[in-house]
Amino acid sequence: MNRIEKTERKINYLRISITDRCNLRCVYCMPEKIPSVPHEEILRYEEIIGIAEAAAKEGIRHIRLTGGEPLVRKDCAALVGGLKKIPGIETVSLTTNGILLSDQIGELKKAGLDGVNISLDTTDGEHFKRITGTDGKDTVLKAIGDSFDAGLMTKINVAVMEDTKPEEILSLVKLSENRSIHVRFIEMMPIGCGARFKTVDNDQILSVIREKYPDIRPEEKDAVTDRLKCGYGPARYYRIPGFPGSTGFISAVHHKFCGDCNRLRLTSTGFLKYCLCFDNGEDLRKIIRSDLPAEEIKKRLGEAFRNAAVHKPEGHCFDSPEKISEKKPMVDIGG
Repeated sequence: MNRIEKTERKINYLRISITDRCNLRCVYCMPEKIPSVPHEEILRYEEIIGIAEAAAKEGIRHIRLTGGEPLVRKDCAALVGGLKKIPGIETVSLTTNGILLSDQIGELKKAGLDGVNISLDTTDGEHFKRITGTDGKDTVLKAIGDSFDAGLMTKINVAVMEDTKPEEILSLVKLSENRSIHVRFIEMMPIGCGARFKTVDNDQILSVIREKYPDIRPEEKDAVTDRLKCGYGPARYYRIPGFPGSTGFISAVHHKFCGDCNRLRLTSTGFLKYCLCFDNGEDLRKIIRSDLPAEEIKKRLGEAFRNAAVHKPEGHCFDSPEKISEKKPMVDIGG
């Protein structure tokens, strides 16, 4: 058993933000251009790999690359390939808005990428443009198909807005009707610009779906792990009879899953966050850029991961916004 697995919760999943930049302007994330972090403050790929090697020795088994939008950073596939070579790392996946995915999917697949989460909040073109500031809906839909055709585990992340209509919800669900694509509805979290919007309870979304598909049934956790090869995530999955794909719900606000949370987050500037809700954590950039001998750096990185596992909070405080200490926008934290 690895050392960070000795805590009450098994911490085996690391989200790594590789950039704070994005090519969309989603209203709940980065509705207007904000000052970018200087390039010299962003972790280099070799630094990310060094940190990931230390993480793997401490029990991290699954890595997800995020942004901003990770595909705006050059040679993302090269980073995927480097991470896949690390002993102990079982899966490397990517969260993207899908705009640049089709052009890079061949290289990503060749590098060993295991799965892609693609953000798509609506299939309605006008609503998509209001949310993202662009008319790229068809580009994202093509990317979803290309990801599936490439043999990647393909999931769709839906941040439900208060003005999302029932027909939009059902249109998204239908994306799992003919292909093994997994649509997950994510409650809006009160972080950054997301705090401006009302959180829609996922139970309401499930009620809309159940009205159309009354036979929808929850899946057992073991079945999800077996079928999706990704039972280390927070989603509760449901199946509609006859659909090869599934419908998931990530309900961080109304149905806290903190007791099962298995993740840490590394920002693009090298800050290892204990929890999305709070601003405390470990400064790994300071360690990896120090003048210490290589072995001492590795030792201190390992200590930082163990410390993060020990000090990870028991739960978030999204239900008490005044207690949220994290004030940075999501692009700075890593979506």
